[in-house]
Amino acid sequence: MAEMPVMQKISRHYQQVLADMPRMPHAIVSGKITRITGMKIEATGLAVPLNTVCLVSLEDDRTVRTEVVGFSGDTTYLMAAENVQGLHPGARVQPMGRRVAIAVGMDRLGRVLDAMGQPIDGGAPLLAGEIYPLVARPINPMVRTRISAPLDVGIRAINALFTIARGQRMGIFAGSGVGKSVLLGMMTRATSADIVVVGLVGERGREVREFIEESLGNVGRARAVVVAAPADTLPLMRVNSAMLATTLAEYYRDQGMSVLLIIDSLTRYAHALREIALSIGEMPATRGFTPSVFARLSRLIERSGNGVQGSGSITAFYTVLMEGDDHTDPIADHARSVLDGHIMLSRALADSGHYPAIDVEHSISRTMQAVVTEEHLQMATRFRRLFGAYQQNREMINIGMYQSGADPIVDEAIIRRERLFAFLGQGMAEQSNLTDSVAALKHVLE
Repeated sequence: MAEMPVMQKISRHYQQVLADMPRMPHAIVSGKITRITGMKIEATGLAVPLNTVCLVSLEDDRTVRTEVVGFSGDTTYLMAAENVQGLHPGARVQPMGRRVAIAVGMDRLGRVLDAMGQPIDGGAPLLAGEIYPLVARPINPMVRTRISAPLDVGIRAINALFTIARGQRMGIFAGSGVGKSVLLGMMTRATSADIVVVGLVGERGREVREFIEESLGNVGRARAVVVAAPADTLPLMRVNSAMLATTLAEYYRDQGMSVLLIIDSLTRYAHALREIALSIGEMPATRGFTPSVFARLSRLIERSGNGVQGSGSITAFYTVLMEGDDHTDPIADHARSVLDGHIMLSRALADSGHYPAIDVEHSISRTMQAVVTEEHLQMATRFRRLFGAYQQNREMINIGMYQSGADPIVDEAIIRRERLFAFLGQGMAEQSNLTDSVAALKHVLE
């Protein structure tokens, strides 16, 4: 038998090596901590993409979860998701080999989760579920289903004057202590959606339990998922909590369901983004906010809305905290430009004991005309004209300086004053469906 050619032997050898590779032990690539400044952790020896999850080893054999948020040359910037007490120079950093993803499923309904998707309500462990990326790819706008149907939110003033459409993105703008949380609770209980997903981002810790027990209640909680990252959590967790809530809403939308998504608040999400961006060296642009903050705000908001044909919808409400009731706050101004409308809450109305304290003159729904009749639209316009005329002349009317007959619109507003304010007021336990709201609006104007 002739001796086998050398090249053929080499070829067979490589074929055997390739066949044995799945059974061979793989090398574990890891880096080490070189510096920590504030919240920024610097490591060398890593070559991993952004948003990769890494585990950092501490002295007491614990590991903490971190995420890659940037890099410069051979240095990788990490942000911790947990307390890093005990971190030391040279600590080992091991990448997990995957970007941030989360398990989702129907068993999340009725549960309270942290920003990593783990239950914090003391209930049973969650099932593995389907894996969804925390940062989803945007939907092509040409394949999204158009807005065509109204959504009943149970609030008379909103249903009649600022009708919400399924798949709409709305903002609730308010200063502190104006009744924002009360309004959210009323909508959460009354909205005609299949699923409610609530993201409590950077708010007071005591509000988590209050919202679940008082705003949701036992009935509302059964169809809701709450993601909580209070103010004392690290900025990365506050950012991820808003993204996790949106990811859960996307999963339920993909199952063909109508989802109500509430993010409270968009401002705290922006503050957490600013903390991260400034810590890794990005230069501030507007009142300390970096350019990436505004870009990521838009990306988060654009993830909600109607899905492709055959899927469901995400109708989203984002609360925006106006510091000092400043309407020109950069976050509020940017949010108005990318949302499909906004509900402005008035401190003057709240101080006078009028709830919900909706500022009719400065609120708008940009999709209302697509989902209501022409008669309904005309009635809403007329109501707003009357209410605006009264509010603009209120001081003159109260001190007796207004002369009857000077303006027919103001004269009519004075006659209908009691009806106008009674229509806008609504008790916390009261619900008004869309049909009843429009009928009440018609009665006010008769």
